[in-house]
Amino acid sequence: MVLSCLSWKWRERSSVKMTERTYEEGTEAASAAQSFEVTVSMLQNRPVQIGLRPALEHDFEYCRRLYFAEMRWIIDELRLDRNAQETSFGQQWNRAQVRVIALDGTDVGWLQTIREDNEIFVAQMFVDGPFQRRGIGTEVMKRLISEAAEFGLAVCLNVVRINPARRLYERLGFRVTHEDDRKFYMKRDPDDVGRSSN
Repeated sequence: MVLSCLSWKWRERSSVKMTERTYEEGTEAASAAQSFEVTVSMLQNRPVQIGLRPALEHDFEYCRRLYFAEMRWIIDELRLDRNAQETSFGQQWNRAQVRVIALDGTDVGWLQTIREDNEIFVAQMFVDGPFQRRGIGTEVMKRLISEAAEFGLAVCLNVVRINPARRLYERLGFRVTHEDDRKFYMKRDPDDVGRSSN
């Protein structure tokens, strides 16, 4: 099951004008690339460490494999063109915007975020199937929300209408700002303290 499924075509379908910007070299890139560790309770009821690391060039194939493994049911359900999706993935994946999610040192997912003037856009987030339903995605999203709040930034994302991940985002304080026939467009403002439920 896809933890988060956000279309690569977000700029074309969104009615909100956004300016694409990648992380620049220097302090902003260093800040974006910083790792973090969070202790969560797993099914075995033992603490484990969740970390984020900057993507490396060789991570492209890992991200691509996980994207299509988790997106297959949505691609089929929405009757999307697989070849077009492959092309779009190659065009949109940007190593400077990608971080790999690691659990006790093992890669278990990835996310891609894009910094805008007053928000962080979560373009993609996936957790590999065997590691889902363990609180990993929730902890990663909480960390992104916290990072954004430090700079007074909102967090925005799009989620396909048939994706149950919308419930997770609502629990974390996101609200639907608008929608179209395929997606919900969601936002969490930096001052939405207390809106997320644990």
